[in-house]
Amino acid sequence: MIKKLGYRLLQAVIALIVLAGIIFFSLRFLAESTPSHQIYFNGNILTLDQNNTSAQAVSVRDGKIEQVGNDQKILQLKTSASQLIDLQQKTMLPGFIDAHSHFPASGLVSFSADLSPPPIGPIRSISQLLQQVEKQAQKTEKGRWVLGFGYDDSSLLEQRHPTLQELDQISISQPIYLWHSSGHMGVANSAALELLNIDSSSPNPMGGIIGRDLKTGQLNGLLQEKAALTLKDLLADYSLLDYYKIFDLAKQEYAASGITTAQSGGINGQLIKTFYWASQIGALPFRLVAFPKHDALSKQLINGSFKPASYQTNRFLVGPVKLLADGSPQGRTAYLSQPFYQNPPETPGFRGFPAIDQPILEKLIVGYHKAGFQMAVHGNGDAAIDNIIQAFGKAQQLYPADDPRLILIHAQMTRDDQLPKMKQLGITPSFFPGHTFFWGDQHYTRHMGPIRAPNMSPTGSAVKNQMRFSIHSDAPVTPIDPIRLLWASVNRTSMSGRVIGAHQRISVLQALRAMTIDAAWQVFQEDNRGSIEVGKFADLVVLSQNPLTAEDLLEVKVEQTIVGGKTIYKLD
Repeated sequence: MIKKLGYRLLQAVIALIVLAGIIFFSLRFLAESTPSHQIYFNGNILTLDQNNTSAQAVSVRDGKIEQVGNDQKILQLKTSASQLIDLQQKTMLPGFIDAHSHFPASGLVSFSADLSPPPIGPIRSISQLLQQVEKQAQKTEKGRWVLGFGYDDSSLLEQRHPTLQELDQISISQPIYLWHSSGHMGVANSAALELLNIDSSSPNPMGGIIGRDLKTGQLNGLLQEKAALTLKDLLADYSLLDYYKIFDLAKQEYAASGITTAQSGGINGQLIKTFYWASQIGALPFRLVAFPKHDALSKQLINGSFKPASYQTNRFLVGPVKLLADGSPQGRTAYLSQPFYQNPPETPGFRGFPAIDQPILEKLIVGYHKAGFQMAVHGNGDAAIDNIIQAFGKAQQLYPADDPRLILIHAQMTRDDQLPKMKQLGITPSFFPGHTFFWGDQHYTRHMGPIRAPNMSPTGSAVKNQMRFSIHSDAPVTPIDPIRLLWASVNRTSMSGRVIGAHQRISVLQALRAMTIDAAWQVFQEDNRGSIEVGKFADLVVLSQNPLTAEDLLEVKVEQTIVGGKTIYKLD
């Protein structure tokens, strides 16, 4: 759909990054010497092992945890070559594991208009949004795409998307595209639609919608789901220097957040190879799990021409194959069993739509399961989750597996009756509880209503069902901020202060495990990371306060991030 944006340019840019900019970081990290033996002592260490043991000290040798215990025991291991680090009673945890995001997409904000609503950005109305886009257009080189990032129609005063006509008033010659905060849709001007070969006669693609005015039938610029531009599309128009800066900014954000294993969810083979080589030469300071995108690699994965095992190292892993079953609740494209709480008069029964027809979803899931691939399936609406359960139930019936760990990404509108079925089949949810803060008020009053909204991302119900689950930020949909994610999971408080489902709250300890050991478990890495135990990677984070006792979790700061015994971030 987007040939004119130049996929070959993207590949060339990526190759140049590997050969040029990334080398700088590899040389910098090689130049920083780390002692082979380190002892962290005088700390409050939460190991998050099976028994949630606490300790005072940790011995790290050659990047792995050698011993854990009290100060007296561990300090006996010191020699003249040991490095001693006094934690000064600060709290040390296993490093945070990013259960689902889209690294390095968060870096895009540096080269596009920031259209985010509060508290992330300042945009509250269509007029403010258009002013930001116009400023971006004025500083964008002619012929290049003008991009906006992070707008949210449900947070705007007008409660609507900007339109093609409004964007055309900014420019009819320069392509403009505004990426919705959900990542599942966007708005284009006429010049952009022309480059995309979309006109009034274009049919909706399967699983997508080309927006039209309900009265006139004319294009309104809105492109949803399979009709929308992807992250790959957006990256294709950036220069070498731009891409390098995007990559670098995202690295800094993740490292400063305490992330020791990041995720790039739903990427193609070219990006997998790029990130693999970046990891190999030391340009990625943390570990990375890449989820191959089904649409991009299905044939190569099934026929064996793309072999995930060829890219597996201690610092890089090709994880589950990612598929999409529906869209987003805030974008109103999640597939629900009942209509949205408030719908326009023209579509009173609208309940979203599936991203893929059920027979095709079943064929894909059965095919991947038969071939032995773990899967991560995006499902937000409860009807989409029904479809996933049905499809994977068939796969398990035909080709039983004892421990498949199919990850149900987001799982936001999971009903209580669905959780036992998921557990029985070996489906593990990765919840998105940050929605209760960023969109909790909209879900409660407009999207889901007062009955369904309190059960979004039902972590409390998952605990009652004794299920292992993770929690995630879905960055750049929300910021990569594990402390905010922790707070949201424990409090479930919206921006207005409304509690969105007190019965779904979980404890600080349960949330910490969902961001560490249980997130590692979901991708079969629990034996080497996720807790502070002998033999595991020395992937650690030092916090300013103990989150188990902090009065305000949002006051807890990441002070140090350590990967394999090497400090990749330290608070000034």
